[in-house]
Amino acid sequence: NHDLPSAFMSLPDPPRDITAIAAIEAKLVFPSFTADTAWELGSALRARLLEFPTPVVINITLANSNQLLFHTATRPGTQPDNDLWVARKRKTVLRWGSSTWYMHNKMKGDEKAFAEKYMLGETAGEYAIHGGGFPIRVKGVEGVVGVIVVSGLKQEWDHQIIVETVERFLAGQGAQ
Repeated sequence: NHDLPSAFMSLPDPPRDITAIAAIEAKLVFPSFTADTAWELGSALRARLLEFPTPVVINITLANSNQLLFHTATRPGTQPDNDLWVARKRKTVLRWGSSTWYMHNKMKGDEKAFAEKYMLGETAGEYAIHGGGFPIRVKGVEGVVGVIVVSGLKQEWDHQIIVETVERFLAGQGAQ
């Protein structure tokens, strides 16, 4: 589509095969993760997302609490609904330990089947299987240490922006 800004044109769609998604997630492991790391990573995400005309919310939290390490909107125009999406994506990553893009593709985007499979009942609305929630893992630490959430673009782009930015960030730290 020639009407899309170049930022969208340069963003490849992420894989939809859950084995490939899991392999990417397994590779993106931080050597450590602190508030400073969250600030640097969040700032890198914001710089990348400023290439897009759409307002986006970026959120980075720790997993063992609701401790917020980074939260910003890239442009005017985000809505309170963006923060609800952030909370839903975060909760999905914390419960299943995988990205929301992984869960989306595992369930083939079928939210009803997702709710039934995991017996979510009335709590189904608290979770989102839409790309843009990503686990923070640290070498030598079992489980998810934190969660990165991007909300505002198409779900595959929310996910892919995180993956590309984390890849660059870790490469810059000599972590890959």
